[in-house]
Amino acid sequence: MNKSSLINEIKTKLNLKDKVELFKFLYDEVAKEGRKGDTELAHINKWESRLLKLCGGAGSINPNTGLKEYLGGGGGGGQSVPEVQTSIIREAPGIEERKLGLMDISKALAEKAVPIPAVQVAPLAGLEQTGITAAGTTGIGAPAVQAGITGLQQAGAQAALGPTAAGFSQYLNPMQSYVLDEINRQAAIGQQQLAGQAVQAGAFGGGREGIQRAEQERARLATIGQAQQQAFDRALAGYQTGIGQQMQAATGQAQLGTAQQQMAQADINQLMAAGGLQRQLAQQTLDAARATELQRAYEPFQRAEFLKSQYQGGPTSQSGVTQSTMPTTSPLAQGAGAGLGAYAAYQTAQARAPQINVISGQTQGA
Repeated sequence: MNKSSLINEIKTKLNLKDKVELFKFLYDEVAKEGRKGDTELAHINKWESRLLKLCGGAGSINPNTGLKEYLGGGGGGGQSVPEVQTSIIREAPGIEERKLGLMDISKALAEKAVPIPAVQVAPLAGLEQTGITAAGTTGIGAPAVQAGITGLQQAGAQAALGPTAAGFSQYLNPMQSYVLDEINRQAAIGQQQLAGQAVQAGAFGGGREGIQRAEQERARLATIGQAQQQAFDRALAGYQTGIGQQMQAATGQAQLGTAQQQMAQADINQLMAAGGLQRQLAQQTLDAARATELQRAYEPFQRAEFLKSQYQGGPTSQSGVTQSTMPTTSPLAQGAGAGLGAYAAYQTAQARAPQINVISGQTQGA
């Protein structure tokens, strides 16, 4: 029967109790293959394996059995080894493996590139674009301003040169000729009355009549002059009032053009302000979307950081290991005894970790 058949036969036909009996039967046969003082087979866990190495164990593979060996801890036979005091901090069972798993997760996260969303800038809002277009339209109100300036220039020139015949005549009283005709008619009536009185007195053509006629003519001329003066004064006042009204109208027209320009500027400012609010809201929307993408990208890192904080607060156990130079005692036995004793005390409160088979510090798969 070959080796594979024998192994299969043992696996299938022997129960655990029979396998243990077979192991006890083979124990001495396998144990005597240990080298440099290794004579025992034992169940140990990974921490105990590391403890044996710290005490000087080799942790190599026995060429005869294929099992791990520790070669007496490197201190058998009374070798002179300096005394060493070593403090070992060991994590509670399961925590160490989880921390290693966390390190693997962190390494994978660090090696994976995080997609960083591009920074985006919101474009000009529609109202802002309308305002910019309106701002590019120059000359609003300029025609009215120019017309007002022209009117002021013309009115000023007329005021400086004085009234012309054509410009002044329009302010004269159109009824002035009738006023003069009435003065002349009244004067003619008066002349006739003087002539009649002179005829009745028999003094027609005399000196007294001549004086009265001259006095009456003087009065007629004075009345006509007074009437003309009044007409001229009224016309001049009307002309001056017209010049003032013309200048006022020109000034108002220029002010209207300026107001038109100011209103257009106010409209542009309002468009830019409202458009700025629209663009600000659009920018905030883009920034919020980018922040959300960043949070999603870095969310695994936050979970890893949370696990780290939890593991940092997890339980630990501490063991002291002393390695001394003793000619008749193996430091391996001392270190292993101290470490295993501390570990046995720890196991009273914690679940036992997975076990593996060892030949006096030689590790064998369970």
